[in-house]
Amino acid sequence: MNMKEHIVAALKEQFNRWEELLKNLSDDEITTPRFDYNWSIKDVIAHLWGWQQISTARIEAAMHNREPEFPKWTAELAEGWEENANITNAWIFETQHEKSWSDIYRNWREGFLKLLESAEPISEKDLLDGSRYSWLKGYSLAFILVASYDHHQEHLEKLIAVLQQ
Repeated sequence: MNMKEHIVAALKEQFNRWEELLKNLSDDEITTPRFDYNWSIKDVIAHLWGWQQISTARIEAAMHNREPEFPKWTAELAEGWEENANITNAWIFETQHEKSWSDIYRNWREGFLKLLESAEPISEKDLLDGSRYSWLKGYSLAFILVASYDHHQEHLEKLIAVLQQ
């Protein structure tokens, strides 16, 4: 298995772990605030979806050999939103918190699958080359995908810890 296959397989496993966990939770477990910033599981999923869109924009930019076209909502954010995650996180919470669980879940699920699909046509060479896309400032696309995996893992571990209490 090459590095690209390994990264994509890990992301698919991560997706499946989330799917398995989420399908067994009650509405109350999903909507009760229990995390930092008084977030619920629904809020965490919305948060993951927001950042997923940004990662997908980068992967799709690479596919089309152009600069990233970030989601339109990022234009509403203060300057420096990429460096200051708190700006982005607050916006996501404020705009998504009142949405239904079914909408939040559907957006996250479709977004995760789109990220996986977008990564498929990119060659391993282009995925691993940190100098290939100047707009990534020395990072590789593999870094973007691994960061998405790590981000989901970080929140999954917190969720499991809370549910075991």
